[in-house]
Amino acid sequence: MLSATALSLPLPALIPGPLAAEEAGVAPATIRKWVQLGHLRAAGKAGRAQLFRLEDVFAAERAARRKPRTA
Repeated sequence: MLSATALSLPLPALIPGPLAAEEAGVAPATIRKWVQLGHLRAAGKAGRAQLFRLEDVFAAERAARRKPRTA
C-alpha cells in the first residue's frame, strides 16, 4: 500500500471534538454521543482530547440526519 507522501497527497487534518461539533453545527455532546454509539471514531489523540477527520464527522452527521429518531 502506498503512503500519502508517496502519492504527494495531503494528509487529512485532524481536529478536536469541539471544533468538529462547530463545523457540523451540533453540540460537543453530540460528537461524544456519536462516538459512544459507534457512529464516529476518533482518528487520533492529543493528550486527553480526541481528534477527528472532518470528513468522518460530516459522514456521521449525514447518517444521523437520515435516521428517524426513536422515543
